Formats: sequence, structure tokens, C-alpha cells
Amino acid sequence: MNAGAVGLTDFGDRSKGAADWIGAFPRRGVSGFARAVAHKRGAVQLADSLLFLVSRRFDVTGTRMSLPIAVVIGIAAGGAALLVAAVALAVWCAARLRARRRNRSSDTGSSDPSTQVEWGKGGRISSLPPEYQGGARQFSLEELVQATKNFSEANVVGAGSFGLVYMGLLLDGTVVAIKRRVAAPTLEFAGEVRRISEINHRNIVTLIGYCQEGGLQMLVFEYLPNGSVCGHLYDTGKVSTARLEFKQRLSIAIGAAKGLSHLHGLVPPLIHTDFKTSNVLVDENFIAKVADAGLVRLLKGPGDAGPSHGFSSSVYQDPEVYSVEQFSESSDVYSFGVFLLELITGKEAALFISPESREPLAHRCLNPSSRRRPKMRLVATELDRILETEMSMTTFMGDGTAIVTLGSQLFTS
Repeated sequence: MNAGAVGLTDFGDRSKGAADWIGAFPRRGVSGFARAVAHKRGAVQLADSLLFLVSRRFDVTGTRMSLPIAVVIGIAAGGAALLVAAVALAVWCAARLRARRRNRSSDTGSSDPSTQVEWGKGGRISSLPPEYQGGARQFSLEELVQATKNFSEANVVGAGSFGLVYMGLLLDGTVVAIKRRVAAPTLEFAGEVRRISEINHRNIVTLIGYCQEGGLQMLVFEYLPNGSVCGHLYDTGKVSTARLEFKQRLSIAIGAAKGLSHLHGLVPPLIHTDFKTSNVLVDENFIAKVADAGLVRLLKGPGDAGPSHGFSSSVYQDPEVYSVEQFSESSDVYSFGVFLLELITGKEAALFISPESREPLAHRCLNPSSRRRPKMRLVATELDRILETEMSMTTFMGDGTAIVTLGSQLFTS
């Protein structure tokens, strides 16, 4: 019998104590173990050899082999479990990365090239029912007539450049806002609606669908019950009311800034061109959403050109537009600056704004030179910083009531 066989026989001899065969390991143990593996001498011999190695490692004594077997099984099972967990974690991370890339357009609004969104691509994330989240839906005239009670005056909730706005109730219980105007149907209108309906952001009003029938063109939007900001900012006397607290005003400014920033981050960028306080709506939680994004594209006919089409001289309008005859991202920044002044003062902006009334951030937005106006992404970041600063400076009265000093750090840099 060779040394390897003798070694394995000794390991399998239960009559010997552990001390006897542990002492024999340097001369015969390795050889016996290797030969058992190489020649596949049997499961029992191989197991006994493994028992010897584990016993040597843990200095086990005695003749019972059950403890080393448990240790071997435990080590093997633990290693296998760790391997399975590592593989599962890698698969999960890869799947999550792919999902993030598919839905990159949901809520970034970043102008960084790695996060820019191309129109018509990416998933939609919305609180609307699923059937309204897959792009523009084409409604029938009958559906919208029924939803608005035959366009009843009682359902009118506003008016704008596109026409009257009606509140409507669809058959599935969804409340919508319907804009209507008299116009002949066109393929260009339907195409633009489909493109605009793909724009998805928490701070942009969702365009659900459209209708072109009976000499009418209609747009169907999500309905925001609290209406426009101007309805909460000043009353019929055009002075500030107590209905909007400072924190709410700042939150609205941040939301509107992020909405505009998202539009500017699209590929190609979408310039609003008609941003104003009445085009910033708030939902039931007073989350601000920019309305009428891309509406100017729908207002223009095939032969219309020039920046002034459909607009009169407005305090929100960038004066540079009329000299260069072109809208730009900076044009929206100027309009946002006027919007900020209204939030700060609580008053409707006058046709001429005196320089003395401008706060620093608003002043930068209103800079006569478009090149010196900040990007909306930077404006949104600055407003976030202001909110953090103001909240950290909150003081308390004797009864524990929180007080924020309006303007202590407001729009400074």
C-alpha cells in the first residue's frame, strides 16, 4: 500500500484519536489528500481528508468527526450564499441603471448634455390615469361637448391667447381644462400637439390631447384646481393679499424656475415666449406648474413669422426681442424676472419698472443685455439656496409662532 493510501486509511480509521492522525499529517496527510482527489478514491476517503485539514486548522481533538463536517458545510454554504447575493446585486444594479436611462426625462430639467432629453423620447411620469400618459389623445367633439355641458358659460374658468378655457369632466371621472378656438383643422396642429404632449415634468402642465372638428381646434390639459398664481397674489385692487405666505411664494418661484429650466434643457430647447404670472398655475398642494409651453407654435399659421405674432407689447416681454426680432432663452429669463418682482412685491407689474424697485436676482434677470442674464438652471439653484437661508433664519415669538423676516436674504447673492 502506498503512502497516500496509508494516509487515507489512517484518516478513515475511527479507532485512532485525533492526536494520532494530526501528528502524522506532515508526512502523509497532504499526499493522501492529493491522491484521493486525483484518483477519485471515494467520497468517504475525501471527506475524511477534508475533516483532517479542518481539524488541523481549528485544533480539534477527539474521535468524533461531526463538528468538522458541520464547519465545512457551513463554510461552503456561506460562500455560496455570498456568491449568489453578489450576482443578484449586480443584476439588480444593471437593471436599475437601464431603467434610469429610459426615464431620464422625468424630472431632471438639467442643461447638462448627459441629462438632456430629446423631444418625443423617454417615458412619462404623471398623476393622470395611465390611458392619458402615452402621448396626445385625439378626442371627439361629442366627448368634449358632453364634458363641458355643451360649453356652458358656467364651465368657463378663464381666457387666454388660444381662446376661452372650460372645465370639463370626462366619462371616466377625470377633470380637465379645455381650451377652444375657431380654426380649420391642420396636420401641423396635430403634429405639434403630439410633440408638446411628450414634454413631461413635475412643474409643467400636462397636455393630454386635442380635437379638430366642426371648425374648432381644442386642447385638453390636466386641470389645476387652484388656478393661476396671480389669482392668489393680488385681488381686484391689484395689491398683495395675505393668502400667499412667504414660503409658498418662494416655493412657487422655485417650481416655475425648474419648469422653465426643463424646457430650455430639451433638445432642441423650447422657448416659452409668453411666460407670465397668469401662466403659472398651482395644484391642490400649491405646486407650481408652467402653462402654455409651446403654445405659440400652435398659434402660428403656415405663413406666420416674426416674434411679435399673437402678442402685444407687454411688461413681461424682453425689449431686445423687438430689436433682434428673435426669442431666446434669455427672453424667458427676462419674463421670469418680472414674475419674481410680482412675487416679491405682491403687486401687478407696471408697464415701466423703475430700477429702484428691483431686487438683485430679479435685477440680473432683467438686465438689458441678454448675454448677462443668468440661465434658468442657475436661477432655480439660487432660489433653492435662498429658501434654505430664509428657513434657517426663522425666529419664534413668545407663543412659539414661527416668524420669517421677509426679504432678510431675499434674492441677494
